[in-house]
Amino acid sequence: MHKLALSIIPIVFAAACGGSFPPPDQRLTDAESAARSASELGAESDPGASLSLKLATEQIAQAKSAMSADDNERADSLLIRAKADAELAIAQTREKSSRADKQRAVQDSADQRATNAGEGASK
Repeated sequence: MHKLALSIIPIVFAAACGGSFPPPDQRLTDAESAARSASELGAESDPGASLSLKLATEQIAQAKSAMSADDNERADSLLIRAKADAELAIAQTREKSSRADKQRAVQDSADQRATNAGEGASK
């Protein structure tokens, strides 16, 4: 009788633990939102940001598949990575935009300096 009881306990414990991880619905929403933001900012136009966004969208798709298979723990970890990659794409896109803004500001300053020198202004 003890052998039967001891063999049932692990089965019951495993069944109880297997379905206890809730679906990561909020993480899915957060990851999709971050990916959408990256796309709207123009992540596709920068090679690094584009790669980060591609990784994020692939991980989101894998997470949805894992959720369909009731593997919510795996889906959760994929969505954490997906959100991080999407946020990286956002940062990379913003960095590229900042570099372009800096170059425009430097050029505007040089143009203004040339205009001032042409009008007789001195340093």
